[in-house]
Amino acid sequence: LKALALGAVAAVAFTALIVTISPLQAPTAEIVARTRPNLFDLAVALFAALAGSFAIIRGRGETIVGVAIATALMPPLAVVGYGIATRNVPVGTGAFALFITNFVTIALSATAMARVYGFGHHLSRRQSWMQTIVLLLVFVAMAIPLGISLNRIGREAVAVSQARSLLTAKFGDEARVTQLDLDFAAQPLVVRAVVITPRGKMQKTPMIQAALVQALDRPVRLDLDQILLEPGAGALEAQREELRQAGETLSPETQRMTSLAKMIALVTGVAADDVTIDRDHRRATASAAVLPGATVATYRTLEARAAAETEGWSVVILPPQGPLPEIAFADNVDTLDDTARAAVATSVWAARRWNIPALGVPGLPEGDASATPSLTQRRALAIATLIRAQGVTAVPAPPAGQRFSLATSVTAAAQ
Repeated sequence: LKALALGAVAAVAFTALIVTISPLQAPTAEIVARTRPNLFDLAVALFAALAGSFAIIRGRGETIVGVAIATALMPPLAVVGYGIATRNVPVGTGAFALFITNFVTIALSATAMARVYGFGHHLSRRQSWMQTIVLLLVFVAMAIPLGISLNRIGREAVAVSQARSLLTAKFGDEARVTQLDLDFAAQPLVVRAVVITPRGKMQKTPMIQAALVQALDRPVRLDLDQILLEPGAGALEAQREELRQAGETLSPETQRMTSLAKMIALVTGVAADDVTIDRDHRRATASAAVLPGATVATYRTLEARAAAETEGWSVVILPPQGPLPEIAFADNVDTLDDTARAAVATSVWAARRWNIPALGVPGLPEGDASATPSLTQRRALAIATLIRAQGVTAVPAPPAGQRFSLATSVTAAAQ
C-alpha cells in the first residue's frame, strides 16, 4: 500500500507539473471521458485484474500487470493531476472517483482469484462464506451507481440520435444538419442545431420544438439556426456545392463556439448554457460559481488560462464577491515588490469585474499630499498611482499598518 500511495502521488504530481508548464490546457474528449465513471470502467478494471492475477499466480505477471496499471489506474490519475493543475474541482473529483473504483475492483478481483486457486485455505468454511458475501456486496455497491451512470450516458446518446433523426426527417434529404448539441445539464433540456436547407423546406422553430418534446418525452428548448438556400436553374449541383462550402465554413466556427462555452463552463463550475457568447464582438462571459478554496486571484488565473486557449476571443469571468488579496510591505519600505504589485493588479481586475468604480486605499491622504508624507502615506500613494494608471479611482481609507487589503466599498473607503 505504501508503494501504491507513493506511486499514485508521484503520478499525479508529475502530470500536474506537465500540465502547468504546457500551453495546451483545454479539456479534451479523453479527459472528459474519465470524469464520468460507469459500468464499462468497472468491467475494464475487473478483466484487467483477473488477467493480471492469473498471470501472477502462473508466474508470468510482470507484463500483464503493467498493462493493467496502464489501462485502469494511470489514465484517471493523469486526469486528477490535470484537474489539480487547472484548479478544476469537478474534473479532479470525477477522475479520482474513477481511480478509486478501478483500484478497489482490482484489489477485490485479485482476492477472488487467490481464493479460487486455493490461497487462504486455512480459513474456516464460515470465514470463506463471509469473505465471499462481503466481496459480492462490495461489487454490487459499486456496480449500482456505475450502472446508473452508464444508463444516463446511454440515454443521452439515444436522445442525440433521436434529435438528429427528427431534424433530418423534418427538413428532408436535401438539408444538412451541420451542428447538433444537447445540454443535458440545463432545465429544460437545451437543443442547439444549425441546419442548411433549401428555402422551400424552411421549418417553424416552435413546430420542431414541439416534435422534439414528443420524441424525447421531456421539456425542450430549441435554439435553431436555419441557413436558407435560394432555388434556381440547375440549382441541385449549386446547392450541393453551397452546402459543402457552408458546412466547411460554418461548422468549425459553430463547433468552436460550442467548445468554447463548454470549456469556460468546465473552468467556472457552471452549466454551458450559462456562458454568454457574443459572436459579433467575439466575447465570452460567465459568472463563476463558488469553488472550494478559490480566491479572487484563482478566478483571475482561470480567466487568463481560458483566454490563452481561445485565440481571437475575449474571455471575461465574473468572480463571486470575496475578500481582495492582501498587500504587504517590508519594514520601513514604501515601494511595492512583485508580489504586492500582483495583489494590486488582481484587486483592480476584481473591481472592474464587479463594476466597482473606486477602491479604498488605507492611509491615502485627503487632497494633495504634503511635502513630507509619512511612511504610511507614501505606501498609499504608490498603490494609488498603480490603481489610477489602470482606470480605477483611488479614494482614502483609514490606515491599516503594513499588511492590508483594498476596500471595495466607496462609502466605507471614504469614512
